[in-house]
Amino acid sequence: MTKEPSPELKMQIKKLIIDTLNITDVDPAAVDDEKPLFGSDNALTLDSVDAIEIIMALQRTYGIRIHDQGLARYVIRSVNSIAEFILTEQEKNNP
Repeated sequence: MTKEPSPELKMQIKKLIIDTLNITDVDPAAVDDEKPLFGSDNALTLDSVDAIEIIMALQRTYGIRIHDQGLARYVIRSVNSIAEFILTEQEKNNP
């Protein structure tokens, strides 16, 4: 059974995204956990190149693998979806 992602994990993800993309004008706390990362609704204005960089950073940082493009789109839609995927993968690898 997957645990609920902690606020600390969500903040780590926000900081990772901001650091990876060298975003200097957005406070991690301003990024909404629920809102899509790609679109004008969120504090971040990301594009498809950013998506690739985010996926690579997540894989390096959390030791997860996202091999499928469809899965990648699903995983990086929001901070919450990234956090849930990380926890699910960590549970699979460390039962």
